[in-house]
Amino acid sequence: MNLDVIAFTAHPDDAELAMGGTLLKLAHNNLKVGIIDLTRGELGTRGSAETRQKEAFQAAIILKTALRENLHIPDGDIQLNKENLHKIIMTIRKYRPKIIFAPYFNDRHPDHIAVSRLVKKAYFFSGLPKIKTFDREKQQEAFRPHKLYYFMQTYTFKPSFIVDISDTFEAKMKAMRAYESQFYNPKSTEPETFISKPGFIKFIESRAEFYGFKIGKSYGEPFFTEEDVELDLAQAIRNLV
Repeated sequence: MNLDVIAFTAHPDDAELAMGGTLLKLAHNNLKVGIIDLTRGELGTRGSAETRQKEAFQAAIILKTALRENLHIPDGDIQLNKENLHKIIMTIRKYRPKIIFAPYFNDRHPDHIAVSRLVKKAYFFSGLPKIKTFDREKQQEAFRPHKLYYFMQTYTFKPSFIVDISDTFEAKMKAMRAYESQFYNPKSTEPETFISKPGFIKFIESRAEFYGFKIGKSYGEPFFTEEDVELDLAQAIRNLV
């Protein structure tokens, strides 16, 4: 199965937090969307890897993703090495996405930075025929996606573009809340974390409102690219109300 879009993340729930509205919007436009989590999030303070896996698949259903997979790289130890690089290259060559997304390359969480670096390297090397990878003992064809875009997690950046998620915002929040083990729950007896504080969900809502306001919409999700972005100006004008 070929995919149109893959979002590579460090942990289950990263995609939902950063670009859940965008992923669902793409799915609503008949595009095949996949999420590839590199780790199971087993070092997370709250919940367990098994619980997060169940939550991740519930969230994937809400976001109408065609695929969700986990590469089982150790949480907290995402090394920029050949083994991990080849896992991502193999994934890109297997599903042949037109566009891939990765965490922004500057963030408070070292795992997010590591994934960003791995995906950028894999994005380039997946297109080199002399780097050989195999799927079920069959050599894969070289393939490079058209574009690599970065999504925002903790640290902010000046967006290259913002996606209007006004129509998918509520579903994004529902997908986030599928991770009951991770976010605020007044009945929980587990230790408080950065994302389990009562104000964190409000922060996500406020950020979506902020970036939506910047484009004249109710909610938005920001993205960054190191490359230039083409604009179909005539279509953009036709889309104006």
